[in-house]
Amino acid sequence: MKLAPLIATVTLTGFLTVWEAPLKVINPSLVQASAQELSVQQKIELLTKSKGQIGSGDQLRRFFFGDLEPIGIQPGGAGHVVNLYNKANNVTFSYCSTYDVIVAIKKGKVTKFEPNEVK
Repeated sequence: MKLAPLIATVTLTGFLTVWEAPLKVINPSLVQASAQELSVQQKIELLTKSKGQIGSGDQLRRFFFGDLEPIGIQPGGAGHVVNLYNKANNVTFSYCSTYDVIVAIKKGKVTKFEPNEVK
């Protein structure tokens, strides 16, 4: 019975190690971004580079947690996309929740993107 805590610790460590590996493979910039403090402009540039890639929605939530205001919904992505406005930086992000990706980014308050931008 004294082995149970040791086995639990080894198992938990294994899960955490296995979880981080897919993130590094899918999008290495996600791990790099969490390791260092970025300016707002660098965060927006990183989101622009990872636009359309799996994990960009998670990246958006991490960078601008609590600062995003939904201002519109429109057809696009895999069904519909939500346009999220960041008042502090005057930037609008178009987000597809089906695949958890950012599909468009524009300066200013954009309630509706052009259809070819959010496909």
